Amino acid sequence: MATLTEWRVPPANQPRASDYAFDLDKALSSVVGLHSIIPSDAHSAETLGTERAGNGVVIDNGLVLTIGYLITEAEAVWLHRGDGRVVEGHALGFDFESGFGLVQALGDLDLEPLPLGSSATTQVGDRVVVGGAGGRTRSVASQIAAKQEFAGYWEYLLDEAIFTHPAHPNWGGTGLISNRGELIGIGSLQLEREREGKAEHVNMIVPIDLLKPVLDDIRKFGRVNKPSRPWLGMYTTEIDNRVVVVGIASKGPAARAELKTGDVILAVNGDKITSQTGFYRKLWSLGAAGVDVPLTVYHEGVTFDVVLSSTDRARLLKAPRLH
Repeated sequence: MATLTEWRVPPANQPRASDYAFDLDKALSSVVGLHSIIPSDAHSAETLGTERAGNGVVIDNGLVLTIGYLITEAEAVWLHRGDGRVVEGHALGFDFESGFGLVQALGDLDLEPLPLGSSATTQVGDRVVVGGAGGRTRSVASQIAAKQEFAGYWEYLLDEAIFTHPAHPNWGGTGLISNRGELIGIGSLQLEREREGKAEHVNMIVPIDLLKPVLDDIRKFGRVNKPSRPWLGMYTTEIDNRVVVVGIASKGPAARAELKTGDVILAVNGDKITSQTGFYRKLWSLGAAGVDVPLTVYHEGVTFDVVLSSTDRARLLKAPRLH
């Protein structure tokens, strides 16, 4: 079984206990390493791979919060304590809308949960710690650089994501810890932005307030107990106020409709689309998964209308293996 590698955050970026009013080492001990194995025939294997590694945060007795893509369709999950001890876990489920995933330890982690804070009360400029498994040497002293809307190419949208700088190099599932020593988010991505003419890396963090309404459902049902959003199975990006298809998920509605990379989405149900966020909001306003989605598409000089039969993306995924 893979162990934590021997990398370190550069000393200048590591948090120092003396800079915080809470017990930094105690808070960071709640962050564990996470390693998952996914079957080669899993739907997500083609984009996310069959072996994934990152972090998770203990938020209840043996309950670990992480980012969902690390455990999607996992048949085996292992949790790594900072002292090298490894405990098997079970992927309880995840929420497509927020991106959160939950793992239940199947053995005794013997780690105290990190209390949940409020992401809504945070402000740009707040000092935070992006905590990784392994303590201070695997964590980053950071600041909230922005709080703003985020649209992901995989039919994903957050009304207000948290962005931190400097970025954590092993960001997936990291714990965003406030200056009160509370968990206020989970690391999802590393992005590049331009600032004062230079490129710098930031982490995109999913705010913890999005967890509170869905936590009980994910624990009980493996997903949120409400109708799913319609999913088209297309990867898009926004270029010059146009929504352009940059990839098609196999076996999804867009693939069945024979949409192609390079197609431009001009309208949804007759309403003109000029942004990725506008595209998603219009799509999701049509109804629950299964609703027909009329699109107007431009492809190589030709404009045409097509109706996609949306689906619940969870139907394409393998169920977690039960123990």
